[in-house]
Amino acid sequence: MDLSGKVAVVTGAGRGLGRAYAEALAAAGAAVVVNDVDGDAAAAVAGEITARGGAAVAAAGPVGTAEVADRLVTTAVKEFGRLDVMVTNAGILRDRVLWKMSDDDFDAVIDVHLRGTFTCARAAAARMREQGDGGRLILVSSPAGQRGNFGQTNYAAAKAGIVAMARTWAMELARANITVNAVVPVAATEMTRTIPAFAPVIEEAERTGRPFPGWLRRDEGLGTVQDVAPLVVFLASDAAAAVTGQAIGIGGDRLALWSHPAEKAVAFAEGGWSAEAIAASWAAGVGADPETYGIPAPKPPEQSEPPEDPGRPGRPGTPNTPEG
Repeated sequence: MDLSGKVAVVTGAGRGLGRAYAEALAAAGAAVVVNDVDGDAAAAVAGEITARGGAAVAAAGPVGTAEVADRLVTTAVKEFGRLDVMVTNAGILRDRVLWKMSDDDFDAVIDVHLRGTFTCARAAAARMREQGDGGRLILVSSPAGQRGNFGQTNYAAAKAGIVAMARTWAMELARANITVNAVVPVAATEMTRTIPAFAPVIEEAERTGRPFPGWLRRDEGLGTVQDVAPLVVFLASDAAAAVTGQAIGIGGDRLALWSHPAEKAVAFAEGGWSAEAIAASWAAGVGADPETYGIPAPKPPEQSEPPEDPGRPGRPGTPNTPEG
């Protein structure tokens, strides 16, 4: 992929997945504005990119406000003359179960993930429309937003909202040739270390220097942050000009297209439904095959018996968040 001449902004690029995105875009030839709330981290990433012959500048600031979003776009235009790609990756966690989650816990995550994606995408879209030659909005979602996750009311809601915004903006920006897609990454990051099911495997790989086992990379789609970055490069490229409005998962050896919500089963009652009629028909009708929920726990191949499905109705989901 040759991204020469393109200019990208990557939010939350001081470490983890965001850093991998920025470095991969720069390696493909794009000039990159490296944003992070940690100014030193952003400067370090930008410095390493330029030391390798790439073009990058750091732009510190917490995403969420229109002021920061506008400043990131202005930085791209001032330093490199234009803006072609906006990658909204910045995020935080404030995990609590519902009855213990405070207003501040909820608002902080929504402000960074959901509002931060909105303000940065809005500022980028305005600039791209002004330029008149298209562009790319690449929004970072999560498996938690697709399936829900125990203890993550705020995070799951924000990440689900990001996919909904991608579908909406794909329609609104189509005439301007601006594509909008959501990336659903799964990678070993500092977040993943906190998950009991994944932590031992990650620690073993880091201690020995050996890659993740094949079953984890294939069946669970868990790999390194570098495994995820090629999808962002593809979506930023001319090869993805016809790809828009999609939620695309990647991690380890796995690449996946997530389905959009759709009616799964439908029944009709002439004159409408009473509560009693719904109750009488539910188990054998539209409710005969209820949807699962929650992110399933990883299952090594040596397990002969399948674990209890945590996503069946009536059972709490397993708290796994293998995304960055």
